[in-house]
Amino acid sequence: MREYSVPATVRVEDGESLVDAVFENAAAHSDSTVYRRRGDGGAWTDVTAAAFADDVTAVARGLIAAGVGAGDRVALLSRTRYEWTLFDYAILAVGGVTVPIYETSSAEQVSWILNDSEAVAIVVESGKHRGVVESVSDGIPGLRRIWQIDPPDGAPGGPGAVGELVALGADTPASEVEARRAAVRADDLATLIYTSGTTGRPKGCELTHRNLLTEVKAVVGMLPELLTFSGSVLLFLPLAHVFGKVIQCGALYSRTVVGHTSDVSDLLGDLQTFKPTFLLAVPRVFEKVYNSARQRAHNDGKGKIFDAAADTAISWSQAKDSGGPSLGLRLKHAVFDRLVYGKLRAAVGGEVVAAVSGSAPLGARLGHFFRGVGLPVLEGYGLTETSAGITLNTLAAQRVGSVGRPVPGHGVRIAEDGEILLSGPIVFRGYWKNEAATAEAIEDGWFHSGDIGELDDGGFLTITGRKKEIIVTAGGKNVAPAVLEDRLRANALVSQCMVVGDGQPFVAALVTVDPEALPGWRERNGKPAGDGVADLVDDADLRAEIAAAVEDANKAVSRAEQIREFRVLPNDFSEEGGEMTPTLKVKRAVVAKLYAEEISGIYAGTKRDAARD
Repeated sequence: MREYSVPATVRVEDGESLVDAVFENAAAHSDSTVYRRRGDGGAWTDVTAAAFADDVTAVARGLIAAGVGAGDRVALLSRTRYEWTLFDYAILAVGGVTVPIYETSSAEQVSWILNDSEAVAIVVESGKHRGVVESVSDGIPGLRRIWQIDPPDGAPGGPGAVGELVALGADTPASEVEARRAAVRADDLATLIYTSGTTGRPKGCELTHRNLLTEVKAVVGMLPELLTFSGSVLLFLPLAHVFGKVIQCGALYSRTVVGHTSDVSDLLGDLQTFKPTFLLAVPRVFEKVYNSARQRAHNDGKGKIFDAAADTAISWSQAKDSGGPSLGLRLKHAVFDRLVYGKLRAAVGGEVVAAVSGSAPLGARLGHFFRGVGLPVLEGYGLTETSAGITLNTLAAQRVGSVGRPVPGHGVRIAEDGEILLSGPIVFRGYWKNEAATAEAIEDGWFHSGDIGELDDGGFLTITGRKKEIIVTAGGKNVAPAVLEDRLRANALVSQCMVVGDGQPFVAALVTVDPEALPGWRERNGKPAGDGVADLVDDADLRAEIAAAVEDANKAVSRAEQIREFRVLPNDFSEEGGEMTPTLKVKRAVVAKLYAEEISGIYAGTKRDAARD
């Protein structure tokens, strides 16, 4: 199939805006809990719809008093926390435009975004963030104010940004906020989100209230079991990313209770106390959950039981798509549910109905595993330019390994070269101050995604690669790295990998080892304790295990696409090291540059042989 579309089921009126949900909830459901905040003692404290509307109004009054006008851009640089959401809605309430910035951004990136967006003010989380902004502020003439959420160093108990703005707006009537909000139209700009910049300068994606409201209404309609007043979600992904932003807005629209956590070091502990009914994460989180559970079982001498349970879960899920599991498989599944699956569900709070995953492919094997253990992961697909998900699997219609069907009112087309083209009202209106890039991206109403994919007869989309990442070997074979990389990362010992081979005689891979899995592996294999993997990159036992993972990955592709050589790297990829984006995607150009010597070494022998011939 080359094209598939779904009729619209929702409508956004010209006078609607994202911020309407704040005040409509307060008017109709004032005592309903819409947020839970972490208190000083670690307990979760309820925030009602009425209290949240009061908070938004108070901060919005301060923004008006500070001179923030309709259409002004205000940047947000903070980790995921209640105040991020509060400032986001307060900016929207005065007719402003939110410009999210990842809290890990460099000074150069911060300077570029603030200058390019012409932001008049910025809200930062900490003194560290303020220091980054102030280090480049001389080159940003339009930036008038910096507000800091946490009290400045040396002033514990100080008001911070929220208190400062509440005090500043004390003499501004709440009616001015209402007048500003009423003037916002659906086609006004709501947010300017900059692409992560894996290649080149980040571009600002213009997303209107209509774009995001259409997405919110469509997704709420597709996921009624998850986005509902009786549901809850713990947000830990960056809210600077469109994926987290849309779930934030969808949750408030549907009155799904939201909690925030910025420290993922104890994510499992937070999940167990918050007890969400659905999870929102990127594939790497689910890979880590699986790999950590498997590694722990093997370290405790229960590896065979876990592996048998995993195989049973996968077989059970696969059978659900082909006539249903047999009696024997159902019995085995029931036994492992008591021994293994129930513990995995309890580890994430015990009340999760399903999870939503995006940003990168999860892989069919892990998709079947999680559905088999009772934690279905609903994969979707989208970009910043499509207001997050434009295709989505649902509990009613899930095809594991695919990213689902188009959300209502949208279409997917596969171009002659395999590129995925997208259309509909959630597609952005263009790149900020960049008409040339906009014209290149949108042609005849279709957005060119840059991804490669396939549509099946049911309209389910499968992503097979990134157009710019396709490797063409010296023999002319086109290789999509994602297929191999997804399969490799399913191994508990593998943290990250990057397939290489463009213009080379064969395909190879750079592999990093999971630092959490390494101590247990050392102990089981009689290796001395050590820090990191640097002393093991040439270890025969380690290479044998990675080679087995490579062999398994190769089963997914033709012989010409298979990995023939690999290198174990001495360090893991990380956001801090520059190899990963904030949403945990590998920056291929950066890795290729940093490890050019290793890549060159893989092919050196081949080139010497060719020279002798």
